Amino acid sequence: MTETEFLLWARGPAFQGATVIFVLGVTFRLLEILLLGRKPNLAESRGSAMLGGLRTIATRSFPDAGTHKRSAFTHYVGYIFHIGFFVTLLLFAPHILVIDKAFGVSWPALPTPVVDAAAVITMIALFAVLLHRLKDPVLRFLSQFQDYFTWFLTILPVFTGYIAFHRVGLPPPTLIAIHILSVELLMVVFPFTKLMHAFTLFMARWYNGAIAGYKGVNS
Repeated sequence: MTETEFLLWARGPAFQGATVIFVLGVTFRLLEILLLGRKPNLAESRGSAMLGGLRTIATRSFPDAGTHKRSAFTHYVGYIFHIGFFVTLLLFAPHILVIDKAFGVSWPALPTPVVDAAAVITMIALFAVLLHRLKDPVLRFLSQFQDYFTWFLTILPVFTGYIAFHRVGLPPPTLIAIHILSVELLMVVFPFTKLMHAFTLFMARWYNGAIAGYKGVNS
């Protein structure tokens, strides 16, 4: 297989297969959660479930004073790498072109140097998260293979994209194909790991807040 054929395969059949697995996997996991249903709430309503759910989504997006004092590093670095990852993913012009071609939607891109800097900051933040997990005895004890595996899957597309953009080591077609495959690997594994929290995060906050709001208490 030539470099061009490798790139075409990564952009074509491999991407299509990864997209199917990603969409079906996410859909299945969401349906699995939604179809569990809820037991009838026989208690008298003392507040608004709607307002309770919205309030909890908002308040849980920022740490309370006590939690922030205990885990400031985790919160700051977590926000940095999440924001940097999504800037790199969604605001880089070539990525927007791929999304536009696949789904027919597009938006303005950030200047390339800004996205390049965001990729570097994201990788630094992810390495800081890993070192913190390895050094903290409690986090190290609680960590399982999946925690390290998902970390690797998260940083791999950023790293391969960075070296592909800067043309480090291998011919450009091969670097781009490797980058695309790293994204596809993330897509395939995404629905079946803790990465799924990207979709379930706000659902869980809404659910807890709605229950508390219905009872007239703060979540």
